[in-house]
Amino acid sequence: MTTYSRRYKSLGPIARYRAEKMLATGDPAAILHALLRLSLHGPDFGYAERKALEYVHHPDVWVRRNAATALGHVARVHGSADVDAVMRALVSMLSDPEACGWADDALDDMEMYMQADRNRYGAAGKAVPQAEIT
Repeated sequence: MTTYSRRYKSLGPIARYRAEKMLATGDPAAILHALLRLSLHGPDFGYAERKALEYVHHPDVWVRRNAATALGHVARVHGSADVDAVMRALVSMLSDPEACGWADDALDDMEMYMQADRNRYGAAGKAVPQAEIT
């Protein structure tokens, strides 16, 4: 698993070409920062959503977690989303014990801001990480 510095990094706006360069590096820290910056500032929230959807099953746990967070940001900040695609992706993440909490938070955003219903997508209730079950 990748380790990250706890040092604050600015999540200001990012140009699409710069985000594409960061995503192309394959570096998990660069990827997650690009996803978050795109989702928070747009202006192309559809592009931000599509990129986040591409990373929900990434091998790095922090990329997966932040892809879910980015999807929640798009719904909250932009108020628009491909509800079916995003809900299916987030519900699929509920079976990921390392990222289910982040997916659950993003599902909350989808329910609050997009009036989506997780139950319609086969996810009842809140996600509980495996570590909390045993």
